[in-house]
Amino acid sequence: MKKELKNDNSASKVKAFFVKLGKGIVNIVKTVGRWLYRAFMGPSAVLAREESKRRKQALAEQENNSASNLDRVDGQVLCDVDDKSYNDTVCDNAVNADEATDIDDKTNKKRKKRRKNKKQDDNNVEEIVSPFRQVFKNFFGKRLAVTALVILILMFGLAFIGPLCMPKYSDTYSEFFHLNQKPGFKYLKIPKELASDVKYISTWDAFSAGLSNSGKVYVWGNTDIGASGIDVGKIPDEVKNADIKFVGAGEDHVVAIGSDGKIYCWGKDDVGQLGKYETTELYYEMPAEIRDGVNINEVSQLVVGHFVTALVMKDGKVYMWGAKASLLNFESIAALTNVEKLVFEQSYAVALLKDGTVSTGDKNVFKKVYLPDGTKKDLDAFTRGRKIVDVAANQSCVALVLSDGTIGFGGTVDEKTYTTGIPDGEKITQLVSGQRHFVALTDAGNIYTWGSDILNQTKMPKASKLQGTDTIYAGAFASYAVKDGKVLGKWGWKGYLFGTDASGRSILQRSISGGKMTMTVGAVAVLISTVIGIVIGIISGYFGGWVDMFLMRVCEIVSAIPFLPFAMILSSVMLKMDITNNQKIVLIMVILGVLTWPGLARLVRGQVLAEREKEFVTAAKAMGVREGRIAFKHILPNVISVILVSLTLDFAGCLLTESSLSYLGFGVQQPSPTWGNMLDMCKDITRISNYWWQWLFPALLLATSTICINIIGDTLRDVMDPKSNIDK
Repeated sequence: MKKELKNDNSASKVKAFFVKLGKGIVNIVKTVGRWLYRAFMGPSAVLAREESKRRKQALAEQENNSASNLDRVDGQVLCDVDDKSYNDTVCDNAVNADEATDIDDKTNKKRKKRRKNKKQDDNNVEEIVSPFRQVFKNFFGKRLAVTALVILILMFGLAFIGPLCMPKYSDTYSEFFHLNQKPGFKYLKIPKELASDVKYISTWDAFSAGLSNSGKVYVWGNTDIGASGIDVGKIPDEVKNADIKFVGAGEDHVVAIGSDGKIYCWGKDDVGQLGKYETTELYYEMPAEIRDGVNINEVSQLVVGHFVTALVMKDGKVYMWGAKASLLNFESIAALTNVEKLVFEQSYAVALLKDGTVSTGDKNVFKKVYLPDGTKKDLDAFTRGRKIVDVAANQSCVALVLSDGTIGFGGTVDEKTYTTGIPDGEKITQLVSGQRHFVALTDAGNIYTWGSDILNQTKMPKASKLQGTDTIYAGAFASYAVKDGKVLGKWGWKGYLFGTDASGRSILQRSISGGKMTMTVGAVAVLISTVIGIVIGIISGYFGGWVDMFLMRVCEIVSAIPFLPFAMILSSVMLKMDITNNQKIVLIMVILGVLTWPGLARLVRGQVLAEREKEFVTAAKAMGVREGRIAFKHILPNVISVILVSLTLDFAGCLLTESSLSYLGFGVQQPSPTWGNMLDMCKDITRISNYWWQWLFPALLLATSTICINIIGDTLRDVMDPKSNIDK
């Protein structure tokens, strides 16, 4: 029993503690709110608020008095049976039901009349509203201003919260194979006719090529090749009318082989991708033996890659053409005569030979082979007499599959590369690769994917949707699972909402991060200029005399400095300074803030000169209030409306100034994005005319933010001016 009592006492003490804590927090919030209200709204607002409370209390008391008087009258009517010949019982019985009903009707009529009169009195009484509430009411009565405010809030949310919802790659991440990509999500949009009739799929970069069982070619994805005006999605008529047996998609071209052995090439042809009949310093021509066609029954494999094409015959011979710089071992691979399978790494071609070994020609890139457990061995120690039955290559490494299903990796390998996730007991039956990932199909019918996932390369659909897969295909950033010619699942990168720039960076990602940077620079700069302008303006206007003269001369000197050239000079000096990019950004904020305060200082000074002659200032001086307290405690709240208006307009100006400096190359430097330096990347006429998305989106965001801020500032100026007619 004592123990229970003790527990009850402790619980009550804890409860009392939290109750006191809550009351204390509430009191603190009320005190701070009251102080802020008095500081920003001024003494007149407090008086208006108190007067409003007094009026409401008086009206409430009047209503209560009227109700009590009416009740007394009603009681008198009900009990006004004052005849001496009747006793109390007779009096009660004398009031029949009809009389009671009449009395109730009279009472209801009186009450309705009283409510009507009270409503009319309320309408006739002018409500006293505080200045803040009046400004608030007037502002939100402006539809245009409210719309601008909502848009600006959304812009701030996009800039500061949006990065949390973006893909996990950074705003400086660039993808070499996604240069100048148009906006859209077309990368995985396979045609419906092909999705249920797949014979082969070849994908390299932003577009893919597929072949149906009927010999028809399909091309999908982002098929426009930059500013060249070439669209690989426009399949030549002769290809449409031919019976195609092989097809391959490269970086910017497509190659197909018909049943008659004729080779068709279309797309870009600046470095010999289409097999020009001449060899130059830039490219190798198509071998003369196959220019007029090949024996289709002797073709084993068609491999199309980055500016290069290879044709592997069943007898092991290789025919290659394209850019010389595409492969460092181009000539030595083309000279091989016993090739079973050929794959392209970023800089090398790797050949699986018919004897179960691999060759890189005159370039030995297999000094070490990494196993899935992270250990590494020499190539001979890895194979131990076993044959290599399959190879696949991504951007920087090659995967080797042995006859018993063992897999090893050579080249540039990291943990993501060799961590396959394939359990013991499952044997790899097919292996394909993308730019930075691998996809494997095992004898158990399971699909495993591993490697870099920065563009969703390894995010497969649910395993239940992929059951029964018999063939897998993979390209740079896309993968497909097929069963009996029907696509069961597809995964990878779908595209870019705002497209990409010349460096393969997402315009959307950089626009959001650039907005955050631009708005941060503008906000900090305007905060610095506002603080300086308020302090100098109040001191100059309140104290006057030599103080006013000195500060105004300083203001004139700063105003006389040509802002843009001076900022460019300082920015140029910073470029040569040994400081970090973040430090440069901070200095740019300071420069903008230090050079933009004179206008606000003059404005505040003029308002203070008018306010210091009013009676409340004289009264404060008579009471012995300190000069600084009068200036910042009593005068400042009365000029805060002017400061708020100037702050909004200056903020828009700082956004434009920062963007101008960045556009000219003197602001925030690449790779850190701002709206200004994103526009700087689009100064030439080629980008303006051919890559409209690279400048349109940052320009729209900057213009929208600036216009909204200006609308808000103009509206605040109108609603805070008591002389303006806000109804107009």
